[in-house]
Amino acid sequence: MLPLRLRFAALPVSLLLLAGTAIPQSGSSPRARGLGIPFDGRPGPLNAITDVRGVLVGHTTLISGKGKHAVRTGVTVVLPNRSIESVPGGFFRQNGNGEVTGIQYLEETGFLISPIVLTNTLSVGTAQTAVMRWSRKAKRPADPVSLPIVAETWDGWLNDIDGFHIREEHVFRALDGAESGPVAEGNVGGGTGMICHGFKGGIGTSSRVLSQTAGGYVVGVLVQANQGLKRELRIAGIPVGRRIPYRSERPDQDDGSIIVVVATDAPLLPIQLRRVARRVGMGLARCGSFSGTESGDMFLAFSTQTSKVGADGNQQICFVSESRLDEIFLATVQATEEAIINALVAAETMTGRSGHSIPAIPHDRLRHLLEQHGRLEKKASSEH
Repeated sequence: MLPLRLRFAALPVSLLLLAGTAIPQSGSSPRARGLGIPFDGRPGPLNAITDVRGVLVGHTTLISGKGKHAVRTGVTVVLPNRSIESVPGGFFRQNGNGEVTGIQYLEETGFLISPIVLTNTLSVGTAQTAVMRWSRKAKRPADPVSLPIVAETWDGWLNDIDGFHIREEHVFRALDGAESGPVAEGNVGGGTGMICHGFKGGIGTSSRVLSQTAGGYVVGVLVQANQGLKRELRIAGIPVGRRIPYRSERPDQDDGSIIVVVATDAPLLPIQLRRVARRVGMGLARCGSFSGTESGDMFLAFSTQTSKVGADGNQQICFVSESRLDEIFLATVQATEEAIINALVAAETMTGRSGHSIPAIPHDRLRHLLEQHGRLEKKASSEH
């Protein structure tokens, strides 16, 4: 199978769309565990946000052209459930040089009432309108108010961002094609043109399953990774970024952003979900991020557990006790770290706007560095 980038380049522009998530990664792009990179915690069967039952992910990827008008962009959506039933949610802003729409309603009410859409900076308005139209057409939600969550990171180094190539139909395709199951990573969806710690970045995901004594809950994370300095990149605790030389005309500066979505089936209150979202930043720090002043680092968390309305009209609420939150916090940090590394490992070298090129992190060199420091698993895992 040809790498994703080459397969798309061979298609007519009208067909350069990917909808849904059941896109297998090529044999040349294993996930981080497949390279033998060690991680803490126990992942779910898919090691993806879709290990949380009911969660759906969809991508539309646009790759076409070259030169000044090269298109390297897309849309990724996360749906808490197929019916778009409102769920408890929380938000945390690590650094605010970016945009996430619909947050005022989420913070005011504590409920997420729309899909979460990830795209590029100049496509936020288009995506927001598209979700409203999609919700109206499907009569979801029934509430006449629609305040979609749309988050962005900037892909203008590789993508002709000023060309406004994302259209409403691309958002519709991602929403209609959203599925459970394996999630494509790297150069797909909203992550198509993104750069992470100086290497090609993009979409990444991971999950953790808590022990039965901690409730047996699942925590899943999906990232759109476009942040960080190359020289600060750390994998398995080793400063690999400064040990992998390459020439690039792009300055090594933290002027990108990262959007992180956390899902869990643990019954949590909105205030508890805000606390979960805060812990995402610690997963970023494990990879060497410090949230530079020009970086928009924004994190959302939601629970798929919905409350029931009693005969008296009151909602009956069940939530995890404070004594069990630590395991959920730890799982969030662990899954965030691995999701970022999965994005780096899955991404492939890309040449885009005006001939700008960003290399993928070299797998062989990375494995060699980790082996030198005794941080490489003896037998690379073929699972997850």
